[in-house]
Amino acid sequence: MQISVHDVFQARDRIKNFVIRTPLTLSGPLSEETGAKVFLKLENHQRTGSFKPRGAVNKMESLSGEERDRGVIAASAGNHGLAVAYTARLTGTTALVVVPQNTPTTKVTGIRRLGAELVFHGNNYDESEAHAYRLSEEKGLTFIHAYEDPYTIAGHGTIGLEIMLDLPETDMIVVPAGGGGLILGIAILAKAVRPDIQIIGVQSHASPPWYYSFRAGRMMEVEYRESLAEGLHGGIGKAIFPLVLRYVDDFVLVEEEEIADAMCWMAREHHQMVEGSGAVGVAALRTGRIPNIAGKKVVCVVSGGNVDAERLARLLSAEK
Repeated sequence: MQISVHDVFQARDRIKNFVIRTPLTLSGPLSEETGAKVFLKLENHQRTGSFKPRGAVNKMESLSGEERDRGVIAASAGNHGLAVAYTARLTGTTALVVVPQNTPTTKVTGIRRLGAELVFHGNNYDESEAHAYRLSEEKGLTFIHAYEDPYTIAGHGTIGLEIMLDLPETDMIVVPAGGGGLILGIAILAKAVRPDIQIIGVQSHASPPWYYSFRAGRMMEVEYRESLAEGLHGGIGKAIFPLVLRYVDDFVLVEEEEIADAMCWMAREHHQMVEGSGAVGVAALRTGRIPNIAGKKVVCVVSGGNVDAERLARLLSAEK
């Protein structure tokens, strides 16, 4: 698989009328805590509440009329499904979305509201994806992959483009890492602009495939556990694995209590509703998981805000 800077610029032109150029905001409290100058890239402000429409719109715009007419299908932990449903509505395409049984209510409600057909299958993303591929074959639907697709990755790379246009002197970008499409897209663009920039991925101990695979230099089997960052659950892309090893500098892990604390901290300090998957970068910075950042300009990607209000309220209550 090959993705170039040119692909990211083409994606920017395809999606510019359908997505928001999200804010890059200086976090005074986080800068004070870390000794770095930390900026938050607030993708929770994006349409559908996460970064995912960037990739989904770019992919949909690449399809032929015949592929759109057949309808599309996606597997998702929630946010990709929202993005595909949103994009399908924009283009007049029918969409079927397969999600795990434990998908948060806010994401399920949003997918249905956008008009997609919803199928629950499996306990994690990988099981949902396998079922979605079967349905794709049976029904003749075009599969829209959440991360292992060059158009999806280039779409996500537009986040890196916006960061480098807004803050070209960025020293480090901290990115939540699920399947790998988000961090790879950002890394390809950012490294082209500034080769010495550091790209750091963050996962949870409950879903750590990139962390261990990166260190081993090969794809590793890991155990998955229930997590507040359910959007990061699942396997990693075999086709993009060599590219991630080439462009990403490191991965770190955070604990569940640290994710919960980061979600509450974002609500308290920045008045932002952030889901667990979107808060892992904040958690990593606040707990010192990423060393030697004092004096640097660091951008932390807040990848999504689709958290059930009841869940966030419980976390905030438990914090008192």
